Amino acid sequence: MTDEPLILSIDQGTTSSRAILFDTRGRVVAAAQQSFPLYQPQSGWVEQDPEEIWDSVVKVVREVLAEADTLNRPVMGIGITNQRETTLVWERKTGKAIHNAIVWQDRRTAGACHELAARGEEETVRAKTGLLLDPYFSATKVAWLLDNVDGARARAEAGELAFGTIDSFLIWRLTGGERHVTDATNASRTNLFNIHTQAWDEALLDLFNVPAALLPDVFDCAADFGTTAVSILDTELPILGVAGDQQAATIGQGCFAPGDCKSTYGTGCFVMANTGTEAVASRHRLLTTVAYRLKGVVHYAIEGSIFNAGSVVQWLRDDVQIIDSAEQTEALAKSVSDTGGVYLVPAFTGLGAPHWNPDVRGAVFGLTRASGKAQLVRAALESVCYQTRDLQEAYAGDGIAFTRLRVDGGMAVNNWLCQFLADMLEVEVERPVHFETTAQGVSFLVALQAGLIESIEVAAAWREVDRVFKPQMDAKVRKAHLAGWEQAVGQLLAGA
Repeated sequence: MTDEPLILSIDQGTTSSRAILFDTRGRVVAAAQQSFPLYQPQSGWVEQDPEEIWDSVVKVVREVLAEADTLNRPVMGIGITNQRETTLVWERKTGKAIHNAIVWQDRRTAGACHELAARGEEETVRAKTGLLLDPYFSATKVAWLLDNVDGARARAEAGELAFGTIDSFLIWRLTGGERHVTDATNASRTNLFNIHTQAWDEALLDLFNVPAALLPDVFDCAADFGTTAVSILDTELPILGVAGDQQAATIGQGCFAPGDCKSTYGTGCFVMANTGTEAVASRHRLLTTVAYRLKGVVHYAIEGSIFNAGSVVQWLRDDVQIIDSAEQTEALAKSVSDTGGVYLVPAFTGLGAPHWNPDVRGAVFGLTRASGKAQLVRAALESVCYQTRDLQEAYAGDGIAFTRLRVDGGMAVNNWLCQFLADMLEVEVERPVHFETTAQGVSFLVALQAGLIESIEVAAAWREVDRVFKPQMDAKVRKAHLAGWEQAVGQLLAGA
């Protein structure tokens, strides 16, 4: 028994919520997870029930708090990390959302983005936010909610409603409606926040027709975000750290120096490269974003976003039903020497970076009678690596070369995938011992705010490496693989 304090990280993701207890050096002590469904009312639309999200969070938090009591170890604070661009609008009086959450993958506002681009607005948006005009980001989602829920726009302008990404919604609920706040990383993903002035931008609010009265206050990633209400968790706990999931993983992977790169393979795939205190503008349709903001100092990153990675495996399991579990994919991929010319382009919700085409949809190329389950599964895994290679080339065009890629997320447990990734990228792929890097990252933020560490860089020494995958593939074989992928993507885009 020990009374050493613990840190509680809430990791609210696209398909599940997790609560993880860490010790003060970022080691996992206990964890709980609760899944919830996604809803797709129309093609390209993706929604979540806010109450199902909330219930899942409360359930897992209560479960790990009970474990902390059993261990007789006090919880000193809470960190929150979350799916980022997912958008909610709720009533200030009741905390009840006016509509389902519109998920980051949702494409319903593609037409609105096209109209703004046709008016020549994309460069203005990019210069201020580092982002592009795409339905991925929150601004057009907010406008859609205000224009499609009866009375919402008038209520928003009257100050009756609040907008937030998932972190804001959770903080509002956890504090009993006392705090409407977010952090700089989540704010930077809305298309409403100027990443250079670090403030909501009036011109962008006008452009997207979003009332300022909806917006939360923006804090550093390590700050006092409020205290949980006793009525919610039966205890008062300070919320001391918040970061969007990919930024939190960047912190958890110790990517604190300019040039450090990580790639997270969850529902989607997100590559982030630290650029230090300089906001580097991409020339190849990558995103400039806030990596973290601490003590008022902003560190930036260049990010490449792939919309479908682990979701491809979920599709094979749940919809196509040719596998029973994600764990089967490694053995199936190993069971064949190649895909027999099969390429799967998983544009289920359009293509992200570097193409940014919300209108295309997924396709499989090269099927023959010899194509079977193993070939399709291997093609699905290969597609994730090919998409990462596309991002690598875009980064190179911006002067950022991968020397080593740090990986995490559920797909990174797959040794075959990590090796194929190393072969396609022609760099070493480094996998950590602890995969909870997203939740671990916000635990570091809590430790910083609580005064347990003097700087976030101290946490880098706590990171442990499990395995390094080195490139092994013959150059001609690699070239043939990539040529087939480029042809498949080219065919898909040509037919869009």
